[in-house]
Amino acid sequence: MVVVPDRDFDIAKIAASGQCFRLNQTDENTFRLVAQGNELSIESRPSGSVRLNCSREEWDGVWRSYFDMETDYAAIREAIDPNDAYLSAAGAYGAGIRILRQDPWETLISFILSQRKNIPAIKRCVETLCARFGEPLAGAPDRRAFPSAHRLAEVDVDCYNKCALGYRSGYVHAAAQMVASGELDLSRLAVLPDGALMEALLSVPGVGKKIADCTMLFGFHRLNRFPVDVWIERVLTREYPAGFPLSRYAGSEGVLQQYIFYYERTRQRSKKELP
Repeated sequence: MVVVPDRDFDIAKIAASGQCFRLNQTDENTFRLVAQGNELSIESRPSGSVRLNCSREEWDGVWRSYFDMETDYAAIREAIDPNDAYLSAAGAYGAGIRILRQDPWETLISFILSQRKNIPAIKRCVETLCARFGEPLAGAPDRRAFPSAHRLAEVDVDCYNKCALGYRSGYVHAAAQMVASGELDLSRLAVLPDGALMEALLSVPGVGKKIADCTMLFGFHRLNRFPVDVWIERVLTREYPAGFPLSRYAGSEGVLQQYIFYYERTRQRSKKELP
């Protein structure tokens, strides 16, 4: 077991922030993550620390980077304009959210699946895709890894219908073929500047700017991306009619986007069912 005392690491908030679809709450204080070909149990403790069921070697070699423990999120919040009451409140409310360093392939497909679906529905699609086409996890054969591009590329597109993907089936299949063939080389994309990376992602059928921004932020850790979905659009219209001051927060726009998303969406819980 590894205990992380960092109080700026709130696994419950991360799980509810909409960036990862295989991080799920299993009971009041425990969460299960499937990522990096592994299953990880994470416990939120009353002291504010987090306990993970992994070895110190696994933490140092895999999970420390995955949870982006080297980024100073407190410094990002401290840089928020104190005269911006809304963003100050969102930052304080979302403290503990970290931008996960997820696999670009899994992130791309997950956000292709996100089109016109709420978060629970996205999670169901992802889990069904994994259950049907993913490889069993080492040490947890009842769990499946996210399927590789080569595996999905060889699947007849009609088989996707059993995963409730709808019109997204064609997009998933096309993306898988592009990656499996090398037409879309994700390892090469990782070193491209933002403009070229955005252009490459937009070449994938079904990928528009919002999905590309999400993939860049959550899959390539480009913290300067600011995806605009329905929640963010509402905030921009209501709170920032003259435009959000992105230039003031250059390099951390994506972190602020997560604070805003989590703050806005969570505040609706008492009003209506979350999408």
